[in-house]
Amino acid sequence: MSEKSPLRRLHPNVWALTATSFLTDISSEMIANLIPLFLANVLRTGTAVVGLIEGIAETTASLMKVYSGALSDRLGQRKWLTVAGYSLSTLAKPFLYFANTWGWVLGVRFADRLGKGIRTAPRDALVAASIDEKQRGLAFGLHRAGDTLGAFTGLAIAALIVWATQSGAAELTRATFQIAVLASIIPAVLAVLVLTLGAREVASRKSAAAPAFSRSERPRRGLVEGLKELDGRFKAFLLVVTLFTLGNSSDAFIILRAQERGLTILQVMAMLMTFNLVYAALSGPFGSLSDRIGRRKLIIGGWLAYGLVYLGFALSQTGWQVWLLFGLYGSYYAAAEGVAKALIADLVVAEKRGTAYGLYNAAVGLMALPASLVAGLLWQGVGAWTGFGASAPFFFGAALALLAGVLFWRLVGKGR
Repeated sequence: MSEKSPLRRLHPNVWALTATSFLTDISSEMIANLIPLFLANVLRTGTAVVGLIEGIAETTASLMKVYSGALSDRLGQRKWLTVAGYSLSTLAKPFLYFANTWGWVLGVRFADRLGKGIRTAPRDALVAASIDEKQRGLAFGLHRAGDTLGAFTGLAIAALIVWATQSGAAELTRATFQIAVLASIIPAVLAVLVLTLGAREVASRKSAAAPAFSRSERPRRGLVEGLKELDGRFKAFLLVVTLFTLGNSSDAFIILRAQERGLTILQVMAMLMTFNLVYAALSGPFGSLSDRIGRRKLIIGGWLAYGLVYLGFALSQTGWQVWLLFGLYGSYYAAAEGVAKALIADLVVAEKRGTAYGLYNAAVGLMALPASLVAGLLWQGVGAWTGFGASAPFFFGAALALLAGVLFWRLVGKGR
């Protein structure tokens, strides 16, 4: 038995990045989950526009993740790209205070997600470089737990703002939204400071999974050629993740579903807090469990939970049912999100992980645009097309989750 607990053996970078994500998500979640309500209740936009905004924002992040990850591989530097990404998002958020059209919201979301695109792949590669393979699941699980605990805290603060300004109201007001935006600036600035002062650059650990390249030998070819050099199991994983994500529309639609089923603004905030509490509580244990029993079982289990929960959203009749299901939805995130990133580190040589994380995050984000557009159209339609109603996008997501789970089991090699 080791003299130190697994948590105490983690590199300081893991703790610094976890703290950064904690503070960033306090800031982000104070306003992110109010945005669809702001669009629907204040600006009176339809679900198709909500889907368009979320889709474009996530696609922007995804395209940048590919290049940012590959750039971090070529430079051998992760930290300062990560700092730049968090800084851009911090600068963008305050402009939501002045938003009076959906185009303005789109512009701010675009800049915010651009910052996320710059930081995500280098950050994940920095975490992977700071730990050994026996602690990958724990480290990424802890990072997700910090991220999600920050989301819980941010939602709690936002709920207090809603309670103080419009308790019991069925719709969000502009004044409440603006107060939340102003309050979100403080933790965003603190996050950048913690990252800048607390993290340090770490040389990539050599991986036995594939031959490594020295700095002078690193390939400087295009992304397509870079993809060809990656492990076949990673490429199979990328394929099934892309399919799964096509049915994983923005959670904005779940928020609108909850409101449509009768929850007040304050109840919606409490529902979101329940989700994040479950997510935060289970991320670390599930990540550590994946170190022992393998990643595939956890990811497939998470996708199965997702499919069942989305089927429940489609069939839900009351607001409390949506609330309960959204809490269970947190188990999917805990079992799949951090574990998927640990799996990538298992499959990809250290010197190519920035590229791999960029491609993974790009696959997830690029599907956000069609996924959210399809969800909006299935729900409400556009023009003469009236759509199939609020249940349709959730039936669609459940079906694709089942198909992706089967393909994952068959196509991604056994092992971790």
